[in-house]
Amino acid sequence: MEKRKLGKQGLEVSALGLGCMGMSFAYGKADEAESLRTLDRSLELGMNFWDTAEAYGPFLNEELLAKAFKGRREKVVLATKIAWKGGVSRPDTLDGSPANVRLAVEGCLKRLGTGTIDLLYLHRRDPKVPIEETVGAMAGLVKEGKVKYLGLSEVGPKTLRKAHQVHPLSALQSEYSLWETNVEAEILPTVRELGIGFVPFSPVGRGFLTGQLKRFEDLEEKDNRRNLPRFQGDNFKENLKLVEEVRRIADAKKATASQIALAWLLHQGKDIVPIPGTTKVKHLEENACAADIQLNGEDLEEITHILSKFRVAGNRYSEAMAKMVSAE
Repeated sequence: MEKRKLGKQGLEVSALGLGCMGMSFAYGKADEAESLRTLDRSLELGMNFWDTAEAYGPFLNEELLAKAFKGRREKVVLATKIAWKGGVSRPDTLDGSPANVRLAVEGCLKRLGTGTIDLLYLHRRDPKVPIEETVGAMAGLVKEGKVKYLGLSEVGPKTLRKAHQVHPLSALQSEYSLWETNVEAEILPTVRELGIGFVPFSPVGRGFLTGQLKRFEDLEEKDNRRNLPRFQGDNFKENLKLVEEVRRIADAKKATASQIALAWLLHQGKDIVPIPGTTKVKHLEENACAADIQLNGEDLEEITHILSKFRVAGNRYSEAMAKMVSAE
């Protein structure tokens, strides 16, 4: 698979990464054996950029990845994320203090069974702590060799600029897909001005753009997407219209809707590395093929036209989750 560079500090990863959250968290019960097979297959396909976080479980996802790359750590470009006390992701547990940064990273290293994290993200900004202090503590871990590269997640241009002055950032991770394009207004121009790579999470709309979900009831009882407005009530039905449009383009390309969604993101710039998540080998292989799909000018114009007339229904986060996203 094609390699891409994130930032100017030398971080090189596969053009498509693998979001590992669903293997342990958020979308209902996953099969560990199948998840491990999926991780194995990702390396065979050249998808060596794995994304996890202390909050996924909490802790369970990092422990799973440790099993998967045991004895072959050098083959994986490993990204993990920190932000909360004890890894429990709630607004009241956000802790960006230098002390918690160090404590959290020590925990990540132990669970992952490695001496170094390739890319360390601040998962969410703690509004009680100046971003300069948090990133300064992260930079200290780079000097110690415990972390190679730094990134942020779900922050705005002002925070990016402040953080980047403390220590060069290699990546910003935020949601970006055919049904979430708000980063195009200010965030993408800012990361490009600063020379920071961009890593879209939920690049197929948290699975919605796959076309596999037909009704709200298709979601398992413990699936966190049940709490997201875009999956609820009339919003679900309204948003299916976009899926149908994407599916129409996919049919013409002899592809799937999710492949078109990923191919579109890959065509938005060489500094963009989507991290689609999956728990199954079949879906991983399908995603990997998206890197080979060529969209010509007419294809991209048609997609732009679709997006111009479509308005996604519902907020992307619940009220509680939205409180942890920094617009600054």
